[in-house]
Amino acid sequence: MDKDLSRVALTAAAAELIRRLREAHGPLMFHQSGGCCDGSSPMCYPYGEFRTGASDVLLASLAVEGVAERIGFWMSADQFERWRHTHLTVDVVPGRGSGFSLEAPEGVRFLVRSRLLTDAEAGAFGRG
Repeated sequence: MDKDLSRVALTAAAAELIRRLREAHGPLMFHQSGGCCDGSSPMCYPYGEFRTGASDVLLASLAVEGVAERIGFWMSADQFERWRHTHLTVDVVPGRGSGFSLEAPEGVRFLVRSRLLTDAEAGAFGRG
């Protein structure tokens, strides 16, 4: 598989917000649970604050320019079964998301935009 191939990408706006949040809170992680309320929005936490386990899938280890460590993007395994054929792009929009996600006080929220994997991507990921 191509080492640069990823199921998750970041917009420039998301990367900039991640740099600011990293400076304020230290190493970060994302989790997208698929639960109620803000379940369709990725939640940004200080690294290790959200405990992942066997019911979670690591979709990507994101490199962000200006951030020393990679940022894991996790999804619940149940949700991944439904979304396994998609590529996700993390973006930022105005508005208030979950109070648990680090960007909430900033007046913005992370969200994912999705598209179907291309045939080449699906093949590289083992057919999605």
